[in-house]
Amino acid sequence: MSRALAWIRLPDDSVVALGHGDFIGRVWTAALVLDDPRVSEGHAMVSLRGAELWMLALRRRVAVDGRSVGEVQLRAGQQIELAERLVLQVESVELPDEVFAVEADGLPAVALPAVAALRGLPRPSVVGRHDPGAPCVIWTTGEVWRRASGGVTTVVQPGDTWQVEGVTFRAVTLALGGGGATRLTGGVDPPLRLIVAFDTAQVQRGEDPPVLFAGQAARVLSELVALGGPAAWEVVARELWPDEREEHLLRKKWDVTLGRLRSRLREGRIRADLVRAAGTGQVELVLRQGDVVEDRS
Repeated sequence: MSRALAWIRLPDDSVVALGHGDFIGRVWTAALVLDDPRVSEGHAMVSLRGAELWMLALRRRVAVDGRSVGEVQLRAGQQIELAERLVLQVESVELPDEVFAVEADGLPAVALPAVAALRGLPRPSVVGRHDPGAPCVIWTTGEVWRRASGGVTTVVQPGDTWQVEGVTFRAVTLALGGGGATRLTGGVDPPLRLIVAFDTAQVQRGEDPPVLFAGQAARVLSELVALGGPAAWEVVARELWPDEREEHLLRKKWDVTLGRLRSRLREGRIRADLVRAAGTGQVELVLRQGDVVEDRS
């Protein structure tokens, strides 16, 4: 299965392909090694957000069109300056309809980088690097995906399941157009009941106890219910922080709040696609048949 890839032209005119989880830096373990003292060991990384590939600056910022930024969506024809006269040019961006991912109970579908380590304890996790001490490692040759655990290496295909430290992991496909996972095995998620009241909210999964939210996380849910469809992240963020003038600070606050919201959803076993990216720079509340929403704002 194809990976989402950005083809990058280097100053020496060579071209490399970078995908989700790939690092750019000075150390040999980076997917793109740049032998330049101005480049940090881990200078930037490529990350898949919904149906977009982004470059995230790590220890130092990068520049686009002469403007210093902390992150940039990768687009064909773009020039990204890592240091003075050290420019990377985006030749093209390839986004397949779906990418390979894994999930487990308590872990929503995670798009895989080229190499990842899986752990089941203390909680299911995916780490985007090779860890020789991990109980399971999964990687792609570009044509197939393989996993190694317990001294055995095998090909992995969507629909396969396996145990890692007592936790069942599942190979699934992640649809980029919608940002949600296509579950190939397992049961059906029970319907959700969502009650929002501006700065408080609760989400109940079937007969499970409701998961409670307060503060900005609850505001995100309330605003998405009020909007009733996809909206630009900035539209929602401006409702939460109307006095924030700096866009990069607004984006940082938004990313932190959304990350905490999704973490709380995961802890409560709420399905991963309840709040998801929906197209370029947009976010939406995804409801399924049987879900109930009550707006008390």
